[in-house]
Amino acid sequence: MPKTDIILFAEDDGTCPLLDWLDRLPPKAQDKCIVKVERLAEMGYELSRPEADYLRDKIYELRAAFQRVQYRMLYFFNEKKAIISHGLVKERVVPSKEIELAVNRMKRFVENPTRHTYRG
Repeated sequence: MPKTDIILFAEDDGTCPLLDWLDRLPPKAQDKCIVKVERLAEMGYELSRPEADYLRDKIYELRAAFQRVQYRMLYFFNEKKAIISHGLVKERVVPSKEIELAVNRMKRFVENPTRHTYRG
């Protein structure tokens, strides 16, 4: 399986929602999330439960846990690349509004990949 390129979604102002979210997490939780991103890069579409899962509308979740807290990073695929929209802390289910946010970002990315690719 070829390595999957990982792209971080960027807002119009150039900020990266995923990195902003990660910065607010405890260091150990950050590490666990980064490992999941690395696994996505290794496995791409083949990554599955318990590490990743399909939600709906072409949106997937990367799954990490630390001290009973469920961390999720929502992503989608575009031209064999995985684009990570943002992260959240999950309670019982991933809220529909978070999935809708990822769907909106997917549409914006597809319309203008260059503008919505984070360039740290």
